[in-house]
Amino acid sequence: MSKKQAVIRADETVTFISVFDVEPEKQQQLIDVLNEGAEKVISKRPGFISASILASKDGTRVVNYAQWKSLDDVKATREDPNAAPFAKRMAELAKATPNVFTVSSIHTA
Repeated sequence: MSKKQAVIRADETVTFISVFDVEPEKQQQLIDVLNEGAEKVISKRPGFISASILASKDGTRVVNYAQWKSLDDVKATREDPNAAPFAKRMAELAKATPNVFTVSSIHTA
C-alpha cells in the first residue's frame, strides 16, 4: 500500500465512490481486499488516476474513493474479468453502495 498524498480533482475527472457497510470484525479484511485489488488490477487500468480507502473509526464502514479520466474507464474496469475475483471477495465481506460523482467544489485551508 502506498502512503502518498492524493489530490482531489475538480475538473472533467469522474469520481467513483463505493460505500461498504461491514461488520467491524471484517473491516480490515475488506480493506486488505480493496488494497490488493487496487495494487494488482485497478491502478493498472487505462484512465486510472487515484484511489483512496477510508475506514470508519467504529469499524462499520469502508469508503473507496477513486478518480478516473472518464466514465468509460470506470465502466471498462468494472467489466474487467481480472477485477471480478476482487469484487466477489468484497461482496462476501460487505454490502456496497457504489455511485459515480462529479466534484462540484473543493474547500481548503
